[in-house]
Amino acid sequence: MQYWRLYLLTLVLGIGGSFQYGIQVSIIASPAEHVQKFVNQTWMERYGVPASDSNIQLIWSFIVAVLSLGAWAGAIHAGTLPVTYGRKKALLINNVVAVVAALLMLFSRMAKSFEMILLGRLLYGYNMGLGLSVHLMYLGECSPKKLRGFLTLTSSIFCGVGKIAGQIVGIKEMMGTEDMWPYLLAVSGIPAILQFVTLLYFPETPRYLYIDKGDTEGSKKVLQWLWQDDDLKLELDDMHKDRENSQGEKAKTIMDVLRSRCVRWQMAAMLIPCSGVQFCGINALYFYAFDIFRESGVAKDQIHYLSIGLGATEVITVTLCSLLIDRAGRKKLMGYGYLSMGITMIVLTVMLSIKNLNSWIPYINISLIFIVICIYGLGPSGVSMALPADLFLQAWRPSAYVISGTVNWLGMFVVGMSFGYIVNGLGQFCFLIFVAYCIFSAAFLLYFIPETKGKTMVEITEEFNKLNFKNKANETTKADLALCTKL
Repeated sequence: MQYWRLYLLTLVLGIGGSFQYGIQVSIIASPAEHVQKFVNQTWMERYGVPASDSNIQLIWSFIVAVLSLGAWAGAIHAGTLPVTYGRKKALLINNVVAVVAALLMLFSRMAKSFEMILLGRLLYGYNMGLGLSVHLMYLGECSPKKLRGFLTLTSSIFCGVGKIAGQIVGIKEMMGTEDMWPYLLAVSGIPAILQFVTLLYFPETPRYLYIDKGDTEGSKKVLQWLWQDDDLKLELDDMHKDRENSQGEKAKTIMDVLRSRCVRWQMAAMLIPCSGVQFCGINALYFYAFDIFRESGVAKDQIHYLSIGLGATEVITVTLCSLLIDRAGRKKLMGYGYLSMGITMIVLTVMLSIKNLNSWIPYINISLIFIVICIYGLGPSGVSMALPADLFLQAWRPSAYVISGTVNWLGMFVVGMSFGYIVNGLGQFCFLIFVAYCIFSAAFLLYFIPETKGKTMVEITEEFNKLNFKNKANETTKADLALCTKL
């Protein structure tokens, strides 16, 4: 229990971080019918005629999709707020945004305004985008290298727990009723208040204090308090190298990250398999699962409970991944995970094509869905959260997370808006698109990206410099490392 304070900090960060992402992704499905009815009633009171089905569908689609646009805005600010005010204050500000969003949801029916729901979802999205990025930054900068993979991966666990929480509170026995839907949509205000209050008792990250603020003693005190260890030489040396190489340089801009050769392969490693995780088909699979369950004879009112089983499966496997990541390594877990997902979805596509040949085939399809969820949880889900924390030195990290968040949230928006049309056009063959992404990502990871487990951030940078400067000498030089911070 040497690191019990660090584990407690992990819990506090998760409550207001990736947990909010999970709960917002899942909670909106339950009150869909009630919110659409409210939109129609509001429209009728304003204009004297009921809204057309197309108008209701358009407003509802935007209510769902505006979350990812807000998350994009939050991800963009993840490059400035944590640098200007620090990681801790950025999260405190972020919690205020979530509380405001919850109040808008709570009073939307009283005000007879569906626009308040739209604005609330936009603010919830902002809270997600900023909170998820700073959550990962905070954990990565507070963790010793032997625990960095495990602790950053807990963000995926909190995300999965958030999905289950959203599904559970949304059932009709709890808050999924016509009378309770405003309270259901406002429930994210509770974890925001919890994090705001508890985070006040925790310090700023030691790396931010040491590298960005030059507060050596303050950083050392934070490490001693979090780790309860007086032997901090290796960590302090690593932070000293990071600060020495940056030589007082300001945090790099987005254009610096995009144009610089010295982080080219780090960017590729972050964008293709990690930020692009939206394109592996997992969200599409969750969407398509309802149709598969229905075709398998599952009663309509029971499908929601089966979907909770999917969420629970993801949480269990991500938890198992957290125990394996610092043993098996990021590269193998994610690379072979993507490869296995691609193969399994090929089998699922074939089985969906012959589902009418025998009565037992639909049950095979249900099993295949659970298998894909298991593989996703054991590899891509967790590692996509943990790997980016390893890739960048302090000066590059905030802008890199902005780019990562932009790809992630815009990818979520594109998949969410286009998947229905893709399904209508391709049917079960839509999964072949995601198969191509999974196979490509697996090959990219296994053949090109070096392993990062058990290495300091400076050592990881030196490994990537062998790729970034491969036309030079085989051994990376100090000049190359300095270039990675000085540009």
